[in-house]
Amino acid sequence: MSDQLANQAGTVSFGERLASSQAFSILFREGMGLVEETAGYLDGPGRRESKSLERSAALAYATESMRLTTRLMQLASWLLLHRAVNEGEMSLAQANKEKAKVKLSTGDGLDSDMVSLLPDRLRELIDRSVRLQDRVRRLDATIHPGLADNGMGNPVERQVRLLRAAFERDGI
Repeated sequence: MSDQLANQAGTVSFGERLASSQAFSILFREGMGLVEETAGYLDGPGRRESKSLERSAALAYATESMRLTTRLMQLASWLLLHRAVNEGEMSLAQANKEKAKVKLSTGDGLDSDMVSLLPDRLRELIDRSVRLQDRVRRLDATIHPGLADNGMGNPVERQVRLLRAAFERDGI
C-alpha cells in the first residue's frame, strides 16, 4: 500500500528499484546456484557419505539435510517471487501478499555438537545457506518495510527502518 501511495505522489518506490537492481540479480543467481549445488551434493556424494556415518552422525545428517533443503526451498520461493516482480509478471503489492506463504525464519538454532558430526561439505552448504538467508531477510526488510503497519504510523520511523535495513546489508 505504501508503494501505491509513493507512486501516486510521483516518487520512486525504493523497494521496487532494489528488487530490480543488479544486486538482486547477483543474489538470485547465487541463491539458485546454491539450490542446484546442494541438490547435486545430496543426491550424489552426500548420499554416499551419509551411508558411512555412525548412527548419531547419520541422524544428524538426516535432520540437517532436511533443514537445509527446507531453508533453500523457502529462499528459492522468495527469489522467484521477486524475479516475477522484476519481469513485470506481478506488482510488488501482489508479491507482498504472496510472500506471506514464504517463511524466512530467523534461524534454526543449529546444535554445534550435532553439526560437528557432519561431513565438511554439508557443513559448508549449511553455513552458506544460513548466510544467504540472512542476506535475503535484510533485503526483504528493505523491500517490504513495515508490512505490519500497512503504511500507517509514524513516517519518520518507517524511513529510519528503511535506512537501517539498507545500511545493515553487507554486499547483498
